[in-house]
Amino acid sequence: MSDSGSDEDITALTAEDRGSTESVRKGCDPLVSTQRSKLQQRRAKLNQQINRELRLRSGAENLYRASSNQKVKETVALELSFVNSNLQLLKEELEELNSSMNVYQTESETISVPMIPLGLKETKDIDMTIPLQDFISEHYGEDTSLYLNEIRDFMELRQAMRTPSRNEAGQELLTEYYNQLYFLDQRFFSPHRSLGIHFHWYDSLTGVPSVQRALAFEKGSVLFNIGALYTQIGARQDRSTLTGIQNAIDAFQRAAGAFLYLQENFSHAPSLDMSSPALSMLVRLMVAQVQECVCEMVTLNMQDNNLNVLLQAAQEAARVSDVYSLVLQAMSVPLLKDYVPFSWISMVQVKTHHFRALAHYYTAVALCDCPGMSDEDDDEGQQIKALIQIHTRRPEKLDLYDPEDKRRLGKAHLRKAIIRHEEALRLHGVCKMLRKMDILQEVLSHAHARSLEKYSDIDQEDDFCEVAEAPEIQSHTQQKPDIKTPDFSGVRVTDIFHRLGPLSVFSARNRWVRRHACLVRGEAGLGLTLRGDSPVLVAGVLPGGCAAEAGLREGDYIAAVNGADCRWAEHAEVVHALKSCTDRGLELDVITLQSHEVERRMNLSPTGEKECQSGSQRRAGREYERGSSSLWNWSWRSGGVTKRLGSTFSLSFGNRESESMF
Repeated sequence: MSDSGSDEDITALTAEDRGSTESVRKGCDPLVSTQRSKLQQRRAKLNQQINRELRLRSGAENLYRASSNQKVKETVALELSFVNSNLQLLKEELEELNSSMNVYQTESETISVPMIPLGLKETKDIDMTIPLQDFISEHYGEDTSLYLNEIRDFMELRQAMRTPSRNEAGQELLTEYYNQLYFLDQRFFSPHRSLGIHFHWYDSLTGVPSVQRALAFEKGSVLFNIGALYTQIGARQDRSTLTGIQNAIDAFQRAAGAFLYLQENFSHAPSLDMSSPALSMLVRLMVAQVQECVCEMVTLNMQDNNLNVLLQAAQEAARVSDVYSLVLQAMSVPLLKDYVPFSWISMVQVKTHHFRALAHYYTAVALCDCPGMSDEDDDEGQQIKALIQIHTRRPEKLDLYDPEDKRRLGKAHLRKAIIRHEEALRLHGVCKMLRKMDILQEVLSHAHARSLEKYSDIDQEDDFCEVAEAPEIQSHTQQKPDIKTPDFSGVRVTDIFHRLGPLSVFSARNRWVRRHACLVRGEAGLGLTLRGDSPVLVAGVLPGGCAAEAGLREGDYIAAVNGADCRWAEHAEVVHALKSCTDRGLELDVITLQSHEVERRMNLSPTGEKECQSGSQRRAGREYERGSSSLWNWSWRSGGVTKRLGSTFSLSFGNRESESMF
């Protein structure tokens, strides 16, 4: 199935005359008729239909409970049965779409076992224009018409992240939007009022809608899509080459890291796909797929007569079987048993048996085909020791120094391999969705036929010896999965609303009073001292001086000089502007933080320094004080630091608290 055209359709718009942003990324063209885009469009339509049926059911249930008329109750009960039937059909159709793993697989002609990817969570359009304009007008006291470009840029970025390309550019798009949510949180989400913005997201597997006003829900859903997109990137890699396998390993490790981070840092998820059991299962699934890729890397250029490579491949295959059995356990917990698609469960069961069969097959080949390493007794002893140690227990009644006993043990392993292959084929045939995957059918049939052929080669008609019992293979791996935590600081973003001023002062958390002052130079000068920049702080006021007479106070911030905006001005720029004071004086706009907010900032300071009223030294060029907020948290906590580089920010992460989605 072709997916060409969807993954390279990424463009960037230069933001000339667009206000604050340097560029606004774009997602895939939703009108491009690729298999992946068609699948996402069908998922979105089904999500809307499920949402409509759920609303109908909720209304009918309320009417049934409220009515005392028996005829009305019978009519409502009949309607409820139709609604429930429609819901069941819609959910089955959505499950079939979620099981369409072929769409996300590689287009390579090489036969390989398909991987399990996730579809992206869908979201509804949100118009934030009015809520953001109202907040800018009420909280910042600004002319809202001046920020229409910024609001439009943010809305376009949110629209673009709904259709990310299936490559690194798509990941950067999702990460850029995720980082912008930090600035949106700081600028507009005040603890004292609600914006009235509702975030609508649909469950990835069931399509059940969830609505939240908490920005944590938006963040968590985007983070889920970051992990889901990595699963699609991993599934599409051509694993017939070493580079393709390594890329797949990296993608699945990053997907596991995203899901684990979401599990550890977000709580009270309203949708089941972001619940702790579901995320734990997804992490295990990604780790298992990494382990599968490691096994494929070992067998990529394997030589049948190399004993060490064969034994390593057998142990790697046994390891893959073990980790998939753990995934199956995670899928079987009560909360997820009826939630996870049946095709996923079947695929995990098939892989558990398939790789266990491969472990026995590689061991049988090592026993039957590998010649002695040399004629020296010491080397032969090492070979026999390796053959014994690969088993979970020592083979009984067999002397592996005897070639005939080695052949008998190899034959026993082949019998176990054939039984496992047949069970994998049976499970494959039970699932309708897996039967549509021709590649999987071909892989399983080829492995089964290879084991049968090998068994036929070593079988002897006059072999009347007692059937040997083959122990299980000891699982072991040369490369353990490394779960990679998302590196959000790798994508630098520009605060779209940076014209509102530095976050140290101009955030939704702070309250301030804006005053106008006329400053006239006296014989002793202006009578004030300044410190820091962006914005410049009035560190001291000379009693009885010109500044004191104008009403300036220690701790004020200079916002404008003679109408020129100074919120982002450097220290030297403001000093130069004040030195140009004439006999007519200067018109200043100053910001005074309210006293309770200043006290709160002083208490939260991790260094114990009094930041504003004491006039302690602030670092030049700093975007906001260390400890004023954390990049991820709803509740404030020290640890997050943002450094200003022009108008571009590098986001780093400190201590975090769990973010709640209520």
